[in-house]
Amino acid sequence: MHKRSEQTRQALVRATAELIADGQLADAGLVNICRVAGVSRGALYHHFSSTAELVAEVRAQASARTTALVEGAFAGPAADAPARLSTALGVAMSEEQLVRAGMRLGQNGTDGPPRLRDEVLSLMRDRIAAPSAAGEGAETGAEGWAEGASDAPERVQLADLAVVVTAGLQSLGYTDRRWWDPETSERIWSMLEPLFAPVERAGVSSAAARD
Repeated sequence: MHKRSEQTRQALVRATAELIADGQLADAGLVNICRVAGVSRGALYHHFSSTAELVAEVRAQASARTTALVEGAFAGPAADAPARLSTALGVAMSEEQLVRAGMRLGQNGTDGPPRLRDEVLSLMRDRIAAPSAAGEGAETGAEGWAEGASDAPERVQLADLAVVVTAGLQSLGYTDRRWWDPETSERIWSMLEPLFAPVERAGVSSAAARD
């Protein structure tokens, strides 16, 4: 019984994400959600007090997913982290309705700010521009961003560049999904990654000097 209940709950989440992903929040009304999920209104209200609470759950699950993408991207070599995250987000936007829907949503089941998209981009910027936000990592991985002067203007400029490129690819993908293709992202970032390499080398050199 518990398994069936969880399956119904997730069916409602998936149906809501599907309606929002390629439409708008207004499409995720009670009748449409129940129709797509194949459940009754009573089943919806058994799991969620309102459609707004259900939409908020879509956002929460999408937030957990995108946070994992950020953590995964910054776990590897620092110079490649912005490109890895930008590419991973594009793939998720293309293939996962949950992410595509959640990125458009604000808190508490609304489509107002702060939207998840803005929060993900802000987190990306913080991980690049603010070394203290990177936390601990491998010597040639996240620590590449964690070392060095926190107010280095190069970091801020690179963080802004990474956000602009990533935001642009995400926005363009809504009208032409080729912008979400890994090949497109990797081609663009191949021209930008050399700009990020000196920052990583500076961080690693700083760590080596202390040792």
